[in-house]
Amino acid sequence: MSKAWLPGFLALGLVWGASFLFIELALESFTAIGIAFLRGFLGAVSLLIVIVVTKQKLPRVGKHWLHIAVVALLLNTVPGFLFAVGQQYVSSAIAGILNATTPMMTLLIISLAFREQKPTLNQNLGIVLGFAGVALVGLGGGEISFTSPWGIALLLLATLCYGIAMPYAKRFVSPLPYSPYVLATAQVSASALLAALPALLVGVTHAPVSASALWGILALGILGTGFAYVWNYRNIELAGSVIASSVTYVTPVIAVVLGFLVLGERLTLLQAAGGVLVLVSALVVQKRLKLWPAAA
Repeated sequence: MSKAWLPGFLALGLVWGASFLFIELALESFTAIGIAFLRGFLGAVSLLIVIVVTKQKLPRVGKHWLHIAVVALLLNTVPGFLFAVGQQYVSSAIAGILNATTPMMTLLIISLAFREQKPTLNQNLGIVLGFAGVALVGLGGGEISFTSPWGIALLLLATLCYGIAMPYAKRFVSPLPYSPYVLATAQVSASALLAALPALLVGVTHAPVSASALWGILALGILGTGFAYVWNYRNIELAGSVIASSVTYVTPVIAVVLGFLVLGERLTLLQAAGGVLVLVSALVVQKRLKLWPAAA
C-alpha cells in the first residue's frame, strides 16, 4: 500500500496532540466560551474555503441541519467549552491523556442507549482498565491540586459528549448524501453559531490579547479544527478508517511531550502509568488488543 497518507497522518497527530497546548496558550487571554466559539469560527472559515474551491454546496434541508447541529453541539461546542474550562484546573498533558477515554465512553453509550453492539469480555475489561487509568491520573500527585478533581470531571464529561456524538453521527449524519468535507464544514459552522450567543453574552476575552494567546487560538481554529478535518478525511480515503483512526493513540503522547517541552509540565510515575492504562483501554475497547485471548 502506498505511503501517501503518512504525511497527513503525522500532521494530524501533531496538530491534534498540540491542541491541548494551543488551548493552554489561548486561555491567557480568551474565555472558555470564547475559545469554543473562535475555534469553531476559524475552523469554519478554513473549511468553507475548501468547499468554495472544490465547488461543493452546503446542505439545504432543514432536517439534515438539525442532525448536524446535534453532532456539532456534542462533538464541538460543548466539549470545546469543557476542555477550555477543565484545563484551568489540570495540565494540558492530563487533558491529552483523558481525551483518550473517548473510545471507552463511546462503547458505554452504544451499549446503554443505542444497543448496536454488546460489549465483549475483553471490551468490558478495557472499560475497567480505563477507569483505573483515570483514577491513577487523578490520584497520582504532581500537578494535581485540590481543584483538579473538578477539572478531571469536566474533561470526562467532554469525552462523554464525544461518546454520545459518535453513534448519533453514525446513525443520523454519516448516511446523509453529502461529501465528508461538506459534512465537516456544516458541523464546524454549526458549532460556531451555537457558541456565538453565549460568547457574546459572557465575552470572548478576559484580558488583553497576548501574542501567544493569539497564536494559540489561530492554530487551534485553523489547524486543529479546520485543516485537521481535511487531513483526517484524506487519511481515511488513502489508508482506510482503521489506520486513520489510530491517530488517536498518537495525540496523548504528543500532548504529554509538548506539555513537558513547552510548558514545563511534569507527570508523576502514577500519572504516567494511568496514561498507559487509558491508552491500553482504548486499544482493547476498539478490539485492537486482547487481554483475554479466549474471550469472544
